[in-house]
Amino acid sequence: MKVRDASVDDASACAAIYAPYVTGTSITFEVDPPSDAEMASRIAAAVDTHAWLVAEDAGEVIGYAYGGPFKARAAYRWSCEVSVYMSLNHHRTGGGRALYTELFSRLASRGFRTVCAGMTLPNDASVALHRALGFEPVGTYRNIGWKHNAWHDVAWAQREIAPVGDPPAEPR
Repeated sequence: MKVRDASVDDASACAAIYAPYVTGTSITFEVDPPSDAEMASRIAAAVDTHAWLVAEDAGEVIGYAYGGPFKARAAYRWSCEVSVYMSLNHHRTGGGRALYTELFSRLASRGFRTVCAGMTLPNDASVALHRALGFEPVGTYRNIGWKHNAWHDVAWAQREIAPVGDPPAEPR
């Protein structure tokens, strides 16, 4: 498996990986899968300010991870929200861990200090991955999203990826 920086050329593969999560699960609260063009726009925006990575196996994109702004307000600018998605037939292969490990390194090198992840519950695999990577639970929003005819909770966790200096240097 190879982890590399994504480009807009990876949009179709990323959209194909993401679509089953949108249509068949409550893991994401999107209800319509993004088009290839929309995914290309998301990749371009993330690469410009944070990072978006893909994992390849034998030249095929099998997963992706990205970071983006945690919140729009200026005081949050050292924090990122992160997500990782693996193709459905590549779960439990180490891909999520490999993607996140590289992603955290890229984000830290750009000056970010903390990453946060939201996980729709139940999602034992995601909770276990984040715990194994050192995320600490910080709270759960109860009945926050309605999808597939049910209310869902979202658990939040965070992890430092670089020392929190005082005052912090601006993220690049």
